[in-house]
Amino acid sequence: MHKSERVNLKKEIDYGESTGMRLAVVLSHPTQYYSPWFRELSMRVELKVFYLWDFGVRETVDRTFKKSFTWDIPLLDGYDYQFVENHSKDPGTHHFKGLDNPQIVEVVSNWQPDTLLMFGYNYATHIRLIFSPRLRGITFWFRGDSHELCPSTGWRTRIRRYLRVMLFYRFHRFLAVGAANCDYFEKSGVDKRKIALVSHCIDNARFRSKQVDLEAEAMSWKQELGIPEGAVVILFAGKFEEKKRPSDLLKSFVIVKDRLMRRGGNCKRNFVLLFVGSGKLEASLKEEAGTGLGEDVFFAPFQNQSRMPLVYAMGALFVLPSYGRGETWGLAVNEAMNLGKPVIVSSHVGCSMDLIVDGRTGWVFEAGNLEALCERLQTALADVENLQKMGMHAKNHIEKFSYENSTAAVVNLLSQKTLEAGKQ
Repeated sequence: MHKSERVNLKKEIDYGESTGMRLAVVLSHPTQYYSPWFRELSMRVELKVFYLWDFGVRETVDRTFKKSFTWDIPLLDGYDYQFVENHSKDPGTHHFKGLDNPQIVEVVSNWQPDTLLMFGYNYATHIRLIFSPRLRGITFWFRGDSHELCPSTGWRTRIRRYLRVMLFYRFHRFLAVGAANCDYFEKSGVDKRKIALVSHCIDNARFRSKQVDLEAEAMSWKQELGIPEGAVVILFAGKFEEKKRPSDLLKSFVIVKDRLMRRGGNCKRNFVLLFVGSGKLEASLKEEAGTGLGEDVFFAPFQNQSRMPLVYAMGALFVLPSYGRGETWGLAVNEAMNLGKPVIVSSHVGCSMDLIVDGRTGWVFEAGNLEALCERLQTALADVENLQKMGMHAKNHIEKFSYENSTAAVVNLLSQKTLEAGKQ
């Protein structure tokens, strides 16, 4: 995309029956999780999204997937948007100057929103918005998904928290994605009365729409990969990177399968582990799998968004053993649960407090504790028939984490704002 086109790239939408509320959103780049929500929001409010980077809509190299790709589902349909020119020499979300859009204040101000919803606060462009005198009359909202499930200490942490408290004074509302995120805001000095729960969600309908057809397709793909017929598949899907700890899952799988073989009974069941994705750890994972590679440990390459429902249809159980603060939510868990899969997640995964009902939709284990992961995995594999029942509970539980409910929450907050303004 030519530079001169980026500022003016937009799509005008017929809002139909709108509430008349004017909401501007500032987001780093289009994503497969937020774009469908913006389509939903635009039917209820007058919405415009200002993007700071064009990642995902043109072919770009992902730093962690180590692949060049574009998302294969529509990210810019059904809502009004504008790309604001990014002047960064190294664009991206990996450093402070990666989002550097000098025109952002002007383009947002010219649109004249009543409320500005910012996704993030820690890039050069966000600082411009927060401290702009020109935007003082606009109500600022913040949405993030950070947590302190893995608390850090030291002087750097104290300084970051102090700076965060100072920046957060600018915001009138905080749209928390879940319980851990609420706790994070409170620990950052935010008044509870300013925090509203607007749950993290995905396009549930897209993941459920062809579930029946996916079973036959999944069976065919298993055959292509060499997975034995009738095998119980433990699934990991995502980037092969340190924070997600795929090696912990591989180690635990080997230990648990050996235990089951020694004890008999369930040793007759064929359990396999399937990794779907790519990343810098791929070679080391395959080396670690050793003689199990192609026998009970299998790999499938990165799959684009249109194929992700099929990925989850492959598994009987989904596992996300992440460690550290980087797994702020884990939207892959939402995806797996929509396909009726129970899940095992570590205690550092942001959604663990909201999506995991222990023994009913899945299990939580202490992050980094290999034996605890083994225990959860062994419990799951000891009763494969129960996994199917848990999968139905998971599918029912995830229904309320929807675009419809998140949209209703935002509209309600905007309505409250309108009423409060009328009383003044």
